[in-house]
Amino acid sequence: MNVILAAVIPVVIIGLICAVVLVTASKLMAVKEDERLPKVRECLPGANCGACGFAGCDGYAKALVENETTPTNLCVPGADAVSHQLSDILGKEFEDVVEQVAVVHCSGDCENTEDNVDYYGIETCSAAKLLFGGKGKCVFGCVGFGDCKNVCPNDAIVIKNGIAQVCRADCVGCGLCVKTCPNKLISLVPDTKNYAVLCSNKDKGAVTRKVCKKGCIGCRKCEKVCPAQAIKVIDNVAVIDYEKCTNCGACVENCTTQGIGIIK
Repeated sequence: MNVILAAVIPVVIIGLICAVVLVTASKLMAVKEDERLPKVRECLPGANCGACGFAGCDGYAKALVENETTPTNLCVPGADAVSHQLSDILGKEFEDVVEQVAVVHCSGDCENTEDNVDYYGIETCSAAKLLFGGKGKCVFGCVGFGDCKNVCPNDAIVIKNGIAQVCRADCVGCGLCVKTCPNKLISLVPDTKNYAVLCSNKDKGAVTRKVCKKGCIGCRKCEKVCPAQAIKVIDNVAVIDYEKCTNCGACVENCTTQGIGIIK
């Protein structure tokens, strides 16, 4: 019995000493959390989309609390409502959020283009992209299996007539679809703008015309008629500078292939 006690007692004493040391260290070395942090985090929508430029909502909340220069208007999905709440909590002046909407730059639906191969495999855009660039004749176009649809937190994307389409009213501009599309067909544009280039084909006009009826042929007619010089043909496809765009619609009216259209 004495032998057992002689072995147990030192272990118990060492355990108690370690416990006291750990408790003391946790008190002395504890990092106090800013009481505003949980309030700020609660305001954010929790999409963790990264549209703010930080590693999810937790990263943005921490930056707001720890760095006074971090703007309160970076949460695009939260829009002005979240910016107002953040400004109130942090005692900052309200900053307007530039709301954005996702646009699929492709018109290659079943009526305007055709499949190039019969695809049998994993039905994701990223998988189909590995096979000759996709199943369609246009290797720049929408693959149509809905990788963007599957990541959309608001069900704002549908696959209709073979391609992805964004419902403007439901889109909050989180940008998850932008990051997911393997062909980089989706971009975010200010929701105050009405027009977009609905093509991403960078081939020369004659080649583009063979694979899609509504593909941009790089004719530069839109570039010539734009009064604000907001549209340029780059790498054989028209690109709109939304900082200059005035929503006049001249590019849409004069596009020979209907490669520029209304954001719906």
